[in-house]
Amino acid sequence: MIYAHSGTTVLASFLASSVECVEALTIILAVGIVRGWRPALAGAGAALALLAVLVALLGPSLSLIPLAWLQITIGILLLLFGMRWLRKAVLRAGGIVPLHDETTAFANEARSLSNRGMIARWDVIGVATSFKAVMLEGIEVVFIVIALGAVGNALVPASLGAVAAGVLVSLVGLMLHRPLARVPENTLKFAVGIMLSAFGTYWLGEGYGLSWPGSDFAILGLMAGFAATALLGLQMIRHRRRAAAAVVPS
Repeated sequence: MIYAHSGTTVLASFLASSVECVEALTIILAVGIVRGWRPALAGAGAALALLAVLVALLGPSLSLIPLAWLQITIGILLLLFGMRWLRKAVLRAGGIVPLHDETTAFANEARSLSNRGMIARWDVIGVATSFKAVMLEGIEVVFIVIALGAVGNALVPASLGAVAAGVLVSLVGLMLHRPLARVPENTLKFAVGIMLSAFGTYWLGEGYGLSWPGSDFAILGLMAGFAATALLGLQMIRHRRRAAAAVVPS
């Protein structure tokens, strides 16, 4: 049961962090190519240092909160967070919301940076843009790591998953020097939404004293339930869109 919980924690943290890292890397690459690599890496490094301080401060302090309160609070937040990602992924897969295009995002960011005047030796605009991107996306990663790891004594597995995602995405992106446009971001968000929703439901039940059948293995059953529900919703959306397209105006 310990391995099951730790494994799902690592996987959920890795997938969720991968999505955020891809989005942050797109902006860092745009800054590096247009404004220079020094400000791009300086801004990213400063943001990562600040995020590390936040994890160091917030992680241990959560142990002071009563476990049941922590489980309920984290459960609600994870459930809301996961359902938001899952809803967006289903709507994108169903054609209701446009798919996120990293190539377009990269081009737009590069165009915006190019129009911001002359580039100094120490470019404040480049540093600020890179810092903001890493900080905004990193805050979500920190939340996911702390939420997944705090209540199950799995802060180390959750952190390992996030670090692995950051290292892998950074290495691939910097070697290619272009946005990771081929990464199936919506599929990742679909999977992450399912996993975070399952974790949230599990910890919410634990907080209210529910005894889950199979203990930690119940998380896998919850994932299957959320996946089946999301796929059913996706099929309903596609069916309604096909039916609407088949209607010929009189």
